[in-house]
Formats: sequence, C-alpha cells, structure tokens
Amino acid sequence: MRIEVVTLFPDLILDAVEHGVLGRAIGRGLLSVGTEDPRAHATDVHGTVDDRPYGGGPGMLMKPEPLSAAIRAATARLPAGSLRIALSAQGEVLDQAQLVALGQQPGLLLVAGRYEGIDERVLESLIDREISIGDYVLSGGELPALVLIDALARLIPGALGDERSSAEESFSAGLLEGPQYTRPECFEGRRVPPVLLSGDHAAIRRWRLKQAVGRTYRRRPKLLAARATDAERSTLLEEFLSEAPDRDGRSGQD
Repeated sequence: MRIEVVTLFPDLILDAVEHGVLGRAIGRGLLSVGTEDPRAHATDVHGTVDDRPYGGGPGMLMKPEPLSAAIRAATARLPAGSLRIALSAQGEVLDQAQLVALGQQPGLLLVAGRYEGIDERVLESLIDREISIGDYVLSGGELPALVLIDALARLIPGALGDERSSAEESFSAGLLEGPQYTRPECFEGRRVPPVLLSGDHAAIRRWRLKQAVGRTYRRRPKLLAARATDAERSTLLEEFLSEAPDRDGRSGQD
C-alpha cells in the first residue's frame, strides 16, 4: 500500500514511520510512506503558506495555491483511484470498520492541516473525505495521519509477527479486548485466572469472549448496542454480570 502525506512537517512523519510495526512493514516492502511539503510550492520569496481569513477571526488559514499544488504533486505518485483524505476535527470519527474499508484502497493521500484550518475551496475540489480521530482539537493533522497509518499497517498481511494479533485485538470483532496476562503467575498477590493455565482451549476461548463482552458492556456499551448480540454473547454477558458485580470484575480470578 502507498500513502502520501501532505504536511508542513515532513520530518515528523518520516521519522515516526521508521519504528515498530510501521518500520517493519516498510522494510518488508508492504507499505510505503511519502510526503509533500506545501512550502515547496509557495510562490513568494518568504515561502508563505498561510494567510488571514476573510471576514476576520483568530488565527491563520492554509493558502489554497501551495496546498492544492502539493496535493496534486502527491496524488501523481499514487495509483489511480486513490482516496484523498483531510484529517480534520470536522470529519467523521475513525473506527475499525472504516479502517478495514480504507485498507482496500489502492493508495491514500492524507492532508495534515495546520493553523486554523484549510481554505474550503481546496476541500471542495480536491478532497474526497474528511476524517477525525476523536472529538478534540490538536495543533495539526500530522498526529492523526500517523494514527491512521499505524492502524492501517496492522491490517496489512505480513506486517505483524503473528497474524492473529489484528484479528483478536479490540474492535476487530466489535468488542473491546479482554484482560491479558503474562508471567509471573502471581504478581503482588494477584494471580492469573486459573482457566488460562488449564490448557483447555475451548474453555479459554469462552472465558476470553466472556471478558470481552463484559468489558465492552461496562466501558463502551454503545458498541454492543450498535450490533445484534448472538445467543452465546448474551449468555456470557449474563454470566459476567453475575460473577463480577464490581467494575470489570478485577478480582484476578475466573
């Protein structure tokens, strides 16, 4: 998959993608990430990329000329039909289902805005979608762009050490991930639930699903309400609530 990021801070993007899952995906040729700086398309000696908004108001806006030129230059390096996305607080909030759909695209152009925003005419003519990573405001679109890139990289076959990881983590099945444990078996008086030590894979699968359903009900009930709950999940939720009346049932037992 090829991703191009239009940003005033290309080093911020390129330095970040060298590490972890992203770095491995790029090293294996599964993902490529490039950048285009609007400053390279400024037409004055000062490299101006922002100006005051018409009608007054605080802050500055990204000028349309250098930004649109940068978008077109980056688009030219992408496969035909690639989606053009602006990271924006006004966009639809990103979720796992959208990530899966975005992962099917031949390529992505991500526009990381700065200042008070982007001239609306650029959004109207050159952007296909606006996406937000949450209902809060950041200083620019670079961090949201990196969040989106990182989440997409995890869905690329071969990017993770164990392909089960992306299938079993939070949101992949419409549920939060349940509690996880590693050695030692007892830590500060809290023991690993015995079922995880049993070797009974069917019982372990059932326990993990029960914890995932229960944790989702406690912390993000809207996720459960958004989709039909099958008979097994309904039964497991009833069991969870009867066994763990306290918050998340953090007893360290099964």
